[in-house]
Amino acid sequence: MSFHNRLLNDTAHARLGLLAAPIIQGVLLRGEVSLASYIAFLTEAYHHVKHTVPLLRAAKAALPAHHAWLNDAMDEYIEEEVGHDEWILNDIRACGGDAEAVRHGQPSHATEVMVAYAYDTIARRNPLGFFGMVHVLEGTSVALALQAADAIQKPLGLPDSAFSYLRSHGTLDQEHTAHFALLMDQIEDPADQADIVHAARAFFKLYGDVFRGLPLPQAAAGAATKTAQHAQGVLA
Repeated sequence: MSFHNRLLNDTAHARLGLLAAPIIQGVLLRGEVSLASYIAFLTEAYHHVKHTVPLLRAAKAALPAHHAWLNDAMDEYIEEEVGHDEWILNDIRACGGDAEAVRHGQPSHATEVMVAYAYDTIARRNPLGFFGMVHVLEGTSVALALQAADAIQKPLGLPDSAFSYLRSHGTLDQEHTAHFALLMDQIEDPADQADIVHAARAFFKLYGDVFRGLPLPQAAAGAATKTAQHAQGVLA
């Protein structure tokens, strides 16, 4: 079995844990959406995507000499990821959200921990472990992004300009995963392979925590209703 296939096999259970997040199940299976939930998703996406290029650069800088063959691939990833955080801010603006407040705001605890774990993996464990994060984020994007964009856009009546991140990543990451598979199949050291699998399992849990921390559409709608009722009571 190739290493990429083993990576898929050995992390399948962890992947199911992420996909079981209530907000993912609600959007994809029951069409439960709200503007507040979507903006909350974009907010957390911004706060981890803005670290993608710095993380890639840190991983490349930490590569041992015998993995110098990965430099070109890392450079390609860096070139393709530049500016994606700004796409997300543009999507937030198209939704009527305050993009600058997001830019200068703080991530959720779950997002902060996931990003910190990525930096720690590179600095303290094995820079190749970062590929575990790539596997999780790109694999999840391929599986969910385009379907989620379609499920969210129509009920909320949002313009195409509010989905540049989801739709572009759904398409781009389909291309990336084929390249990623070829790259992983060149990783031959069992210790490196084990570190990538370990990191991927951890990132499925951590990324799942990000989704589990998002406001559910029902809760967001209920909060909005209560706010409106309170306002009416004040004005009455």
